[in-house]
Amino acid sequence: MVAQYHRPVGMTVLAALASLACIVSALIALFFLGAIPAALVGGTGFFGQALLGAILWGILSLIWGSVAVGLWLLKPQSWLFVIAFTVLNLTLAVVSLLGGTSFEALLPSILFNAAILIYCLSPGAKESFRLPHSPT
Repeated sequence: MVAQYHRPVGMTVLAALASLACIVSALIALFFLGAIPAALVGGTGFFGQALLGAILWGILSLIWGSVAVGLWLLKPQSWLFVIAFTVLNLTLAVVSLLGGTSFEALLPSILFNAAILIYCLSPGAKESFRLPHSPT
């Protein structure tokens, strides 16, 4: 009998967050195309229509959509992307601190990314992706 792996609740939450990022990125791409009003995405319309912005946000939407599906299906590539992305965000937070941004302003981002990174590196998360983990 083959062992069944079930998606942990944490991975379901991460897949849902990635799906939300996909939707928001797609809305921003539509905003840059002028297809939706700026008020719907929290903007003022300062940038107006910009094809390059629409293309970049569209690509980002596709990436987040792919990550969401990968997390849902427990694909190791998506796990690796989330790890790399949280490390990048934490690195950028440190650079922002060195640049003068207040710690209080960065604290929510630091806590959110650190929590995701710690969860993804936990033995349970690794096991759900059938990744080896070191004994504790």
